[in-house]
Amino acid sequence: MGLDTLAGRTPDIALTEADRDAFDRAKVLLCECEGDTSFRGKVYAGLVEDVTGVSLFREWIPPEVVRRMAAQLEQCDPVVVASSAEGRYDCSPFEVVELGRFFRLCADRGLGLVGSW
Repeated sequence: MGLDTLAGRTPDIALTEADRDAFDRAKVLLCECEGDTSFRGKVYAGLVEDVTGVSLFREWIPPEVVRRMAAQLEQCDPVVVASSAEGRYDCSPFEVVELGRFFRLCADRGLGLVGSW
């Protein structure tokens, strides 16, 4: 089973053009989703849960939870996170930083996350 994680104003996504433009300008690089408003959640699910305690395998993660997750991703040490994966997931320090950027962009725009699988 795959998992896509999408930024959304509501569980039905409903992004504005300004939201889409903000993601396009940010050029967050996660799983070949440059400029996109989503990423392959299954690839990063273990990392995100280890750092934030929140599973991406949820239909809707509200904006207030995304804000907390963004802060936790920004405060973690990307090198330590990447090196402590111990085979549970494969990620680089760069990807940890990019996840933080994606979550911060969502948090700053008042967006939640939609899980689709």
